[in-house]
Amino acid sequence: MAVVESDGWAGLSREGWRDHALVRDRLERGADPNVWGDSRPLHRAAEFGSPEVVAELARRVDDVDAESEGRTALWLAVLADRADNARVLAAAGADPWRIVLADWSPGRLSLAGPVPDLFMVPSCERGLTPAESAAATEGRRLTAALGDLDHDGTGLACVAGIDAAEAARRLGAEPYEDPELDVLLEDPLSYDMDESLQIIGATDVPGGCVITQPWGYAPQMPGVQTLLSAGTVCYGLYANPKSGNQGSIARDGVMEGWDLHPGGGPDEDDSSEEVLAAYLYHHNAVAYSCAFVGLRPADARAVTGPPDRWLKLPRSGYRH
Repeated sequence: MAVVESDGWAGLSREGWRDHALVRDRLERGADPNVWGDSRPLHRAAEFGSPEVVAELARRVDDVDAESEGRTALWLAVLADRADNARVLAAAGADPWRIVLADWSPGRLSLAGPVPDLFMVPSCERGLTPAESAAATEGRRLTAALGDLDHDGTGLACVAGIDAAEAARRLGAEPYEDPELDVLLEDPLSYDMDESLQIIGATDVPGGCVITQPWGYAPQMPGVQTLLSAGTVCYGLYANPKSGNQGSIARDGVMEGWDLHPGGGPDEDDSSEEVLAAYLYHHNAVAYSCAFVGLRPADARAVTGPPDRWLKLPRSGYRH
């Protein structure tokens, strides 16, 4: 029988955490139930494993509420919408009402999720505020309206309070009509990059407008966002195929946030409102971008096309 090295979990794939027999065998051969690299096996299983694996680990760990990077396994299960694993952890003694980030516990966060009756709420615990309840309702509506988007390579600018016509005016953009537009849409690489970056779409949605470019990052350029955000707020997104979603914020003509990670989950220093938004739009960068500025699209057309109008940016004045 092979000797288990290190913490005993080397080489176990994400799928492996759903295999109860495999995980139990690792444990029987000496794998550490409390250590997985820089994290913990129970945390990994809470997100990606089966309830049987979670129960197996929960029986063996020193503390079912032990933290990794300030998060408990139960928090991760709720954040990942793994109600099955969350129930197992609570049954094993994990505390749903232990505060983890801002003023959020796993239990209170679950009230904003798809299974709001996941835990019995003690009389001493407060529920969601009216504003939080409204945000949760809109989060469910917005993610359903946008659906499962394939937006790799797409650039967006979500702008509050102005329509597509005003966006065109601010950018100095002209209407774009070209018989070869279908060629560009089918094969962006066949176009000169400088030329294709000038072409953007603009669509009105409730709350403002969305500027889009299915093949590039032009809507997120600082020069574009600062022009669009005069007197309002703009959230930019570029779904970089190489490095993932990149977000940015411009407010009243000034860039105030860059290299952000929309849809990536809550961070340590997030406010209470930011933690909730990060949960509601976890792994949904487009919905997060829309929600940040209060846009309420009824469907995905503003992102997937066709836009209300195609525009051509001027040659200069928008890149920086």
